[in-house]
Amino acid sequence: MIRMNNINKVYQTDMVQTHALRDFNLNVEQGEFIAVTGPSGSGKTTFLNIAGMLEPFSSGQYQLDGVDVGGLNDNQRADLRNQKIGFIFQGFNLIPDLNLYENVEVPLRYRGIKAAERKKRIERCLELVGLGARAKHLPQQLSGGQQQRVAIARALAGEPRFLLADEPTGNLDSLMARQVMEILEDINREGATIVMVTHDPELARRAPRNIQVVDGQLADFSLYQGRPSSASSAGDIAQQAVGG
Repeated sequence: MIRMNNINKVYQTDMVQTHALRDFNLNVEQGEFIAVTGPSGSGKTTFLNIAGMLEPFSSGQYQLDGVDVGGLNDNQRADLRNQKIGFIFQGFNLIPDLNLYENVEVPLRYRGIKAAERKKRIERCLELVGLGARAKHLPQQLSGGQQQRVAIARALAGEPRFLLADEPTGNLDSLMARQVMEILEDINREGATIVMVTHDPELARRAPRNIQVVDGQLADFSLYQGRPSSASSAGDIAQQAVGG
């Protein structure tokens, strides 16, 4: 699904070069659920933006579902992003003047999907996140957890093969965070590939695979059903997950 080989990202100003990613290598297989952790400023967001083709990389090779991203122009990257990737953001990014149905509909309109198909997808995805009865509500009439569920429905309506979630529970209380995580786990069981950036060690432990980004480089360690490998204790994994 994802193949990143020796990805480097350098931000250049008149005075300074900042290396956000250094020789970053990562393979993500179809159907995986990966939690990305690490301290602030470690390169997690840069990695996520590059994975989602929201910003370019300086050097290296990135293949998404067999397509060499580096060889695409802006329009081709936008088309690939719209076809393959769904985004779930910490800040929800809902349009306040549109109701839930219309918020989920916006990206489908941009893709030129016909009205009957849009309606079917929107209703199915809102039902999936438990908000089918509130399709005509505005975002401000919902709790934070409900708004995040709308954001998940919007991402799923595009039927992406790959979901990128940037701190999807960061603005939620612990109960709402667990509910959102359960939805993501259900989606993953249905076959979606998910990469989630999180600072929450409890949520990170629930992902079958964890990767840690430190100083723009990758430290990769695997979990099976939330249990650490024999080489590490649960306490060690939890400490690594929050950059401790």
